[in-house]
Amino acid sequence: MSKTKEIIILDKYRAQAKAEHFCAYQERSQQEARDKLYSFGLHSADVENIISNLIQSNFLNEERFSVAYTLGKFRIKHWGKQKIKQGLKFKQVPEKLIMKALNQIDGDEYVRVLIKLLQKKAATSNAFDKAKLNYSLSQYAVAKGYERDIVIECLNNLA
Repeated sequence: MSKTKEIIILDKYRAQAKAEHFCAYQERSQQEARDKLYSFGLHSADVENIISNLIQSNFLNEERFSVAYTLGKFRIKHWGKQKIKQGLKFKQVPEKLIMKALNQIDGDEYVRVLIKLLQKKAATSNAFDKAKLNYSLSQYAVAKGYERDIVIECLNNLA
């Protein structure tokens, strides 16, 4: 027996206060805020009105969200640009803001983090053959969202 989440029906004033708290706690995309407001049982006109109010009062800012998301995922989870881009697309951030946020990542730091990841993974790998090791490392890095050409270049520099 599966439990479904109950929809909490709030009036638009209480929903506005809850949305402000939701957005103040951490950076949110407009889609995340919109989904939260719909979970309160509000109609679309009320949701769009509250979203507009949140933007005007600077609780919601897509550019600020995209930069925070990008730098957080890169510095903490060590994700590559491809995986970050997919995450932002999933949150329905506009392409222009995605590119602007990805440009915030320093190119030298990006390569340093990738090399560090590859070295750490190579130390724990049990592949004895150099070709198998390189394949395993490249698959790992691509799965983390790094571009294949940069991964190959880094692997060649490590050898």
